[in-house]
Amino acid sequence: MTKPLITRRHLMAASGATLASGLITPAHAAGLAPTPTMRGGSNNYRPGAPIVDRIGGGGFWMTGTVRRAGDGAPLAGQRIQVWAHTTEGHERDAHSHGATLTDADGVFRLEMPQIVPAFGQAHGHLAYDSGDFKTVFLRPLMASPDQTTLAVDFVLEPA
Repeated sequence: MTKPLITRRHLMAASGATLASGLITPAHAAGLAPTPTMRGGSNNYRPGAPIVDRIGGGGFWMTGTVRRAGDGAPLAGQRIQVWAHTTEGHERDAHSHGATLTDADGVFRLEMPQIVPAFGQAHGHLAYDSGDFKTVFLRPLMASPDQTTLAVDFVLEPA
């Protein structure tokens, strides 16, 4: 009777050593993946929309965070543009656009008029377009047109 060159015990030991050595790492070990641009996110985008304290009369809050891809560090001072079809205007109207900057914790908040459905969907538009990182356009849908807030998170990768 011949002895096999590789036994099940040898295979198990080699597999364990490979895992322990770090040659095989879990997918999440690479860090936080960047946010992809959403289809339709750039519709009616206006480059250079002004930084404002509030869009229109307010009553609705667009909020979120901005973090760096990989390590997830918060990004302070990043410009986020916001626009939507609201009770005060269409998303194509200049007065429906505004931008804000993230705080030291990478958080942004911008008050605007209530978002109303356009093309059957209540949704907002947001863009990161400052240039330090790749531009990202988002078009998040609201679960209900009665919501008075919409939270959106950006994870950015260097340009």
